[in-house]
Amino acid sequence: MTEQAYYHGTGRRKTAVAQVRLMPGGGGAIIVNGVAYDELFPRLEQRQTVARPLVVTNNLGKFNAVVKVTGGGINAQSGAIGHGIARALLEVDESLRPVLRQYGLLTRDSRVKERKKPGLKRARKAPQYTKR
Repeated sequence: MTEQAYYHGTGRRKTAVAQVRLMPGGGGAIIVNGVAYDELFPRLEQRQTVARPLVVTNNLGKFNAVVKVTGGGINAQSGAIGHGIARALLEVDESLRPVLRQYGLLTRDSRVKERKKPGLKRARKAPQYTKR
């Protein structure tokens, strides 16, 4: 493990893109767009999604993370940040790959909103049929 100033990882979920910088040392602070992540993500599930890669690899207090995230909603952003942290951890130590893969943290969730089709109200919902 070579010491660098920081390790970079990019995470994506729906239309959210998170650029993560992991810095060795520190108290384990995660700063998202200049705000602490526990202030930005009010729900416990969102905070757990962000910190999950650090928890499963036993690196919770060993890195400070500075994140820039754009696009998507709050759930998609938390998923993108978790994905980015997992990718950055791979740059730190490649031997973490089996653990991260086992928890499904390296797989990019490719589900996105389906586009609206012409003649329909939404992607699949058709106008109500009227007989008379």
